[in-house]
Amino acid sequence: MAEPLIELKGISKQFGDKKVLDGIDLTIYQGDALAIIGPSGTGKSTILRIIAGLTAPDAGEVFLKGELRKGLIDDGDMPFTIGMVFQHAALFDSLTVDENVGFSLYQHSRLPRDKIRRLVEQSLEKVGLSGIADKYPAQLSGGMRKRVSFARAIIANPDNPQQAPEAILYDEPTAGLDPIASTVIEDLVRDLSGSQGSCQTYVMVTHQESTIRRTADRVVFLYQGKVQWEGHVRELDETDNSLIRQFTSGSVDGPIQVLG
Repeated sequence: MAEPLIELKGISKQFGDKKVLDGIDLTIYQGDALAIIGPSGTGKSTILRIIAGLTAPDAGEVFLKGELRKGLIDDGDMPFTIGMVFQHAALFDSLTVDENVGFSLYQHSRLPRDKIRRLVEQSLEKVGLSGIADKYPAQLSGGMRKRVSFARAIIANPDNPQQAPEAILYDEPTAGLDPIASTVIEDLVRDLSGSQGSCQTYVMVTHQESTIRRTADRVVFLYQGKVQWEGHVRELDETDNSLIRQFTSGSVDGPIQVLG
């Protein structure tokens, strides 16, 4: 079997009195299209932030290509680059689309501005947004802002190929979008991971059924801080697991405690 690209071993995380992750084990391989699902507040986004090196676990280990990561992203202990698309796009309102997409290159590379601008335009073209580089986020629809955040996640420095993202983490990329805009985003996720795409490995946190079924190959169900079920997306309709049955049906009756 191939070596894991990302591996979490015994990951735990607590915020105040609430333990959101309790000894999580998770393995992600090159080419994985993984969806992490489960009720709200069960630590799904926290897993993404730990993978990305934005949040430190209280216990457990993170391995990237078999190497133990000992710090966070700011510590520079990352053997490869991981891109992240945040739930609300997380664009800088005071910056143009060009400045948002090319932010890391403008700040941390020695590339001339005109070359960065060309790279920005290429990234925008990949997400179907040519010609908007000089607009501000407030001038864009919610779906367009999400796509701008995709362009920012996949942009890379051609003079430093090691900085090209090998995995992308998506945190609720279709949240708040209408069904048509959601379909555009779902298609984009698949296009970016296709044979001609920029990055073939991704992890998706989502509650939206269409997003789960149209973007994921493998699914992990998280509840009460633990992985409770794992399988192929088609097994969602076949499993007798009571947690999955309740979650996919939206029933208030079942083992999942309804907040109220």
